[in-house]
Amino acid sequence: MNDGDDAEPSVRSSPTGHQRGFTLLEMMVVMVLIAGMALLAAGVMTGGVDRLRLDSSAKRVASELRHARARALATGTPQQFVIDPRARTWQSAEDRGGEIPAQLGVAFTGARELQPAEGIGAIVFFGDGASTGGRVQLSAGAAARNIDVAWLTGEVTMRRVEAGR
Repeated sequence: MNDGDDAEPSVRSSPTGHQRGFTLLEMMVVMVLIAGMALLAAGVMTGGVDRLRLDSSAKRVASELRHARARALATGTPQQFVIDPRARTWQSAEDRGGEIPAQLGVAFTGARELQPAEGIGAIVFFGDGASTGGRVQLSAGAAARNIDVAWLTGEVTMRRVEAGR
């Protein structure tokens, strides 16, 4: 089996005598391409940028509702969260406010008696933790997030739903 050649090369050589293989740079380029394709595939499968925008905005609104409740409990004085679905803005305790991206749908359900103006909704948190309750729904396409506030306990919860439900 051995032709008299005692040395068995571990790497095959090209006719010019140079070793064949991949350079580190070539390997890095391939890894970057694979990572890029994986990110694109993940974006397509999860609904892309609009879904990320929806999740981020819903978490922010839920966080601000929880902050208003915490301020009411800490100070013993009622705190109000006001949302204007048409203007896509909200105001919370300690003059905190924000905007909801134009790509998202916004709906509010709550006590009509607390409306500061037509089309504007409010949720009041009391010093004992209770609230007037309500729901903020943010939607993107068929996906939606309901941010619910329980009137008895003031607990803020968020759940995934289909838009319009």
